[in-house]
Amino acid sequence: MKQNIPFRAVLVTMMLTLSAVVMAQTNDDDVEVVYATDSLTIDSVTWSKELDGVEVVHQKRLVKMEVDKMTYKVSEDEDAKTYTVLDMLRKVPMVTVDGQDNISVNGSSSFKVYVDGLPNVMFSSNPSMVFKSMPASAVKSIEVITNPGAKYDAEGAAGVLNIVMNKQDGPQGGGAAPSLNGYNGTIRATAGNRQLGGSAFVSGQQGKLSYSANVMTSYNTPGNTTTEVEQLQDNGTSQILTSENDVKTPFTMGSLTLGYQLDNMSMLNLTASVNSMNIKSNGTSLTTMGGTPYGDGFSYGSTTEMKNSRTSFSGSLDYQRFFNKEHTHSLAFTYQLNYSPATTKMTNSFGASSEYIDLTSRYSENKDKTTNHIFQLDYTLPLATGQSLALGGKLQLHDATSDSKYYLKDVYDPSTSSEYEYKNKILAGYGEYTGKWNQFGAKAGVRYEYTWQDVDYKLGNGQDFKTSYGSLVPTASLQYNLSAGSNLGLTYNMRISRPGISYLNPYVDKTNPIALTYGNPDLEVEKAHNLSLVYNMYTSKLMLNLNAHYNFTDNGISQYSFYDSNNLLNTTYGNVVKSHQTGLSAYVNYLLAKNTRLFMNSAVNYVDLSSNALNQSNSGWTANIMAGLQQTLPWNLKLSAFCIASTKNYTLQGWSGGFNLLTASLSKSLLKDKLTLSISGLTGLNSGGSILIESSNRGKNFTSHTKVKVPIYGVSFSVSYTFGNSKMANRQQRQSRVQNDFIEQQSQGEIINSVGSGNTGNGNMPQ
Repeated sequence: MKQNIPFRAVLVTMMLTLSAVVMAQTNDDDVEVVYATDSLTIDSVTWSKELDGVEVVHQKRLVKMEVDKMTYKVSEDEDAKTYTVLDMLRKVPMVTVDGQDNISVNGSSSFKVYVDGLPNVMFSSNPSMVFKSMPASAVKSIEVITNPGAKYDAEGAAGVLNIVMNKQDGPQGGGAAPSLNGYNGTIRATAGNRQLGGSAFVSGQQGKLSYSANVMTSYNTPGNTTTEVEQLQDNGTSQILTSENDVKTPFTMGSLTLGYQLDNMSMLNLTASVNSMNIKSNGTSLTTMGGTPYGDGFSYGSTTEMKNSRTSFSGSLDYQRFFNKEHTHSLAFTYQLNYSPATTKMTNSFGASSEYIDLTSRYSENKDKTTNHIFQLDYTLPLATGQSLALGGKLQLHDATSDSKYYLKDVYDPSTSSEYEYKNKILAGYGEYTGKWNQFGAKAGVRYEYTWQDVDYKLGNGQDFKTSYGSLVPTASLQYNLSAGSNLGLTYNMRISRPGISYLNPYVDKTNPIALTYGNPDLEVEKAHNLSLVYNMYTSKLMLNLNAHYNFTDNGISQYSFYDSNNLLNTTYGNVVKSHQTGLSAYVNYLLAKNTRLFMNSAVNYVDLSSNALNQSNSGWTANIMAGLQQTLPWNLKLSAFCIASTKNYTLQGWSGGFNLLTASLSKSLLKDKLTLSISGLTGLNSGGSILIESSNRGKNFTSHTKVKVPIYGVSFSVSYTFGNSKMANRQQRQSRVQNDFIEQQSQGEIINSVGSGNTGNGNMPQ
């Protein structure tokens, strides 16, 4: 029997039915889009007008949007097969990477870096260099936590950047299903004109035991960076410096994670990682001096060789006990150990002598060692339906030693050398309430941290000192679910930044014959207040995040410079800045068609900086945008391309210019997606594929203008192969309860910029 039914009704009914079936079988993080063609045939009933078929396309949601946290699922992005972690960060909401690879979050470069919820010394000391060396395929997701809450430590004005590595999570309550036993893995190799690298990853599960291991190595050659600096003092004295630096950075990392389910209510996790990085730099420069103090003027050339090696070990033991079958009532204890020795050797040689300044060749060797012990206890108690209370405490013992030897020619100079031990103890406690009522949710907490600092000088011009202080840090957030696909939130938090030993140490660095650099032992803790209004919306095709924020700091730590009576440029630090920033960031991800995705990550900010101590002020608008597309071409080729543009950034004493760059990749998967071949390219939009960054500074009694040319153009080819005998089930990521309260505040680009371009970064970054 034939039934005639209107074609439009058939089409709509089938689309809705198939879409509902697929939606019911996927998790909340996935989006389904239904595409229909001209006709449809069903054997049981012959329709009067036939359709070729209905196709349900399963789209992964790359970004999970919450009021106080944003998660970018790197492993779901096709670009992860081609790009580095630093490349992927350019696509992450509320994160900006500038032309010299300095990273900022929500417009601030003061943030914390975690790996799998745990602090990592190597990542924190120079994150941009590490992320540039890591393949994105080694990372599962990147979390931007703008309002960490009272559970997290108070350090880092902009919040937390958590890198979740690819690994097999340990079994959750209820035992491990036998069908999950097995393993999966990926091996990858990359070769290009600026990088060579390889990585291997394997994860698996056997009964109650799960395991994961990551190994990666890379060798980066960024190329020759050229710098031109013109400096003019108010008294008419001038200096012109031109320099060229060649940098090489070998990097190796290995990690192991083990998880064991003791019973249905308790778990044990063990992690260990070892990282090694070396930075080798060779540079030449020509300096021309002019003005009354230098007679008719003179010039001198110099060569600089620098070798920096840093190794770090991080390990943790985590025990968690649940008291109810819903796993909402729990007690957890975590111990973590961090150990990081580092050595820096620098030689400065001069090809001339002068009656005006000391051009004796000099050599310095610095040996640093840092040890961290962290103990943390967390207790979570359900109060009622949708309500809970979290309580916890933490003790951190931080011990750092530094031995800096200074030589003129080959003669040891104890008067300018330094040796000290720096002990930092932090005791913290917190309480946090979380509640949810229908469409409304709230979270409020308070954290108190007490810090003891003790510096003991064995050699050098520094004085022993001890200090202690307490910090009370509140945090709160409100959320309202407007609909099933949108929410609105308001957050407030106060964050702090403790000055580390590199900022406190009064040791005077004289490796540059015309400049002095030293710290300030009188620095105070920097306090930052952050207020944000967040809107999230997602549909089957569109993901949108808008974040309007206002941040202010009245005692910001800043680097500043001035000339002394001997015409030497002095650079030090002080709590001298009042900073107010108002801005809006926007992230858009739009599925234009089945094979076309458009995305944009942008921000605009107004910055107002002032200092009564230095009698200076500065303000202005800044903006940046990253826009691109992902396109599936014939033969299932995957194309990805995006461009980045940035305007000026402002500091108290001047500005740093913007940049423009373009990157693209093409990949093809074979052997049922097990084998992937890809090629990628990156270029600046200045001549020769470089980027040109200009900056200007006005100090107390001088002005300077700098031009830095960075050759970033490059092409690389990569191949990856995935293997395994099982498809692991998706499990909820274990949330570590250890957060490191201690960060040594330093310039985020301190190492790479001082070596590669002769400049220091504009912001403060944890170490």
